[in-house]
Amino acid sequence: MPTNANVFNSRVTSEALEAKFRQVFPAQGGAELVQDLFASGVIQPVVDFSSVAEGSVLPQNLQTAWDFATGSAQITTTNANIITNTGFWLVDLTASVFVDASALSTWQINVFDGTSSKPVWAFTSNSLGGTVTGSVVEDKFVVFLRSGDSLRGTTPDSRFPIDVWYRQIADVNGTLVNPLGFTFS
Repeated sequence: MPTNANVFNSRVTSEALEAKFRQVFPAQGGAELVQDLFASGVIQPVVDFSSVAEGSVLPQNLQTAWDFATGSAQITTTNANIITNTGFWLVDLTASVFVDASALSTWQINVFDGTSSKPVWAFTSNSLGGTVTGSVVEDKFVVFLRSGDSLRGTTPDSRFPIDVWYRQIADVNGTLVNPLGFTFS
């Protein structure tokens, strides 16, 4: 033990920390640690116990990569189904929005539970009194669908579609879904 007054050692007795240590360093073979863990006032190397650092989970930006399982849909009608499976879904869309000279128009993505719908994305254009203008709107978001829920889209006119791409990033229980074909080496 050091004798410097500015240095301290303190025993760490935490079953959760010891269990995580055995999980991250499998060479322990599941056996109890030979000695207790110690907290020290001396500068020590840091061991990151996070699942990303240990290599069993992809970082978020890689886990949400588009892959061959990516689905797509083009919405050209009212209340068109996009996704009907449960879980967490990454959704990306582009909408060709042309402002009608005479009326208010709305493009919308909503979660439908079989009875009612909840908008999760919308674009509404105002009437410009005789002037027609257009642009493309892009957005990306994550949506959660329960059992019985579906993701639907609505466009005011088939000439002005919403193009949608989607990929499941986690199941309904929150277990991450890695890109198709990815395995840790």
